[in-house]
Amino acid sequence: MTTQAISEAQLHALADGVLPEDQRATVDAHLRAHPDDAARVEAWRAQNRQLRALFDPVLDDAVPPALLQAAAPPAANGAWRRHAMQAAAAVVLVLAGGAGGWLLRGADAPAASASPLSLARSAAIAHAVYTPEVRHPVEVGAEQEAHLVQWLSKRLGSTLQPPALAPLGYQLIGGRLLPGDGDGPVAQFMYEDGGGKRLTLYVAKERAGKQETAFRYTREKDLGVFYWIDGQLGYALSANLPKQELGKIANAVYAQLEQPR
Repeated sequence: MTTQAISEAQLHALADGVLPEDQRATVDAHLRAHPDDAARVEAWRAQNRQLRALFDPVLDDAVPPALLQAAAPPAANGAWRRHAMQAAAAVVLVLAGGAGGWLLRGADAPAASASPLSLARSAAIAHAVYTPEVRHPVEVGAEQEAHLVQWLSKRLGSTLQPPALAPLGYQLIGGRLLPGDGDGPVAQFMYEDGGGKRLTLYVAKERAGKQETAFRYTREKDLGVFYWIDGQLGYALSANLPKQELGKIANAVYAQLEQPR
């Protein structure tokens, strides 16, 4: 018997909960016959849950002062002011739906220059999106580490060195190239311990003049993030680990980055 072909779009629609009901039985039958596709759908669902946990609270945040100021002219009548407030609220909702918008950049930050905190938040998003992946957590695996390092170094315009974390129980499983917030692409290196727990090191090119090297720590829901800027590169180490344990790993990462292998 010939089975109906199932498209990638239908699988994504199922994971997002928007698959038309009249297609559900056919797609479910396909997943029962194709365990790999079923695993992909479940991984996408896990990503959706983590992204909602990270960014649903933004809908309850106050409208950023910069948006309110832009929406209010010096002499506005009552009707115009109501329309302006509605427009500002719509902008906030659109930005919130687009992976955080102003939350990631900061309300007063220029679009092309991310703040240190936005570095941490971008790293947390990338961690939440890619660590649940079963089949494709990285673009290039650790078995091609030399190629991975050469490729990412060339794209960022700086020599990168993924730290060796085996003494701390974590093995490099690979990395990928990601879009940045305005200063070019960023690199993500992913590590995994023997129990399947993953951590990621996010490396972004920073604008000249940012020389901050001190560690900072923040939490994005269940994720802890240590982040710092060293010269032209910003780093963020993310994992669902206690602060003390993640801090120990961050110190080891920093020490290796300061001493070329």
